[in-house]
Amino acid sequence: MPVALQLKTARLTVLLDPARKQAFELACRADDTTPSQVLRNLIRDFLEAGSAQSRAARPRRKPAPVPPVASVPAKRANARTG
Repeated sequence: MPVALQLKTARLTVLLDPARKQAFELACRADDTTPSQVLRNLIRDFLEAGSAQSRAARPRRKPAPVPPVASVPAKRANARTG
């Protein structure tokens, strides 16, 4: 990795069950975005929401159930149209 890039980025490892990971990746693909973009936006929004104390005062939500995985066709860069 180039030195300049190392100063601007850091890696975050997230452990989750395989079904939830697959559902997340399929949802990202359907929205034409990447999992990294979604997580960066989530982290930014979370940090902008306020201090940890104000977040602690809010009731915690239960995690959403994992939806059944449906097949979402991948977009193909070389697909011909018309």
